[in-house]
Amino acid sequence: MILSRVLNNWDLATKMMLLKKTHDALPAGGTLIVNERLIDDDRRVNGDALLTSLNMLLVSTGGFNFTGADCVGWMGETGYRNIRVEALTATQSMIVGVK
Repeated sequence: MILSRVLNNWDLATKMMLLKKTHDALPAGGTLIVNERLIDDDRRVNGDALLTSLNMLLVSTGGFNFTGADCVGWMGETGYRNIRVEALTATQSMIVGVK
């Protein structure tokens, strides 16, 4: 299953609900790929992601960008394992987890 540029639209409670629903929907051994413009873990380098997060806070109800470490933690809390973050481009990354 793929969530591409979806989670940044929602508040934390909704992000967690979506991750839990994807986990419940996947068969054992199924994989979730989350594609997002991540903020770097130190919140100092990726200006594009920081500006996108600011924009989400202004134009949505609770949406925000996040770090790879944030998403790894949320996915772990919702039951995923073998979670890893991989850069796709200079501004896009994926977080992969297995049910």
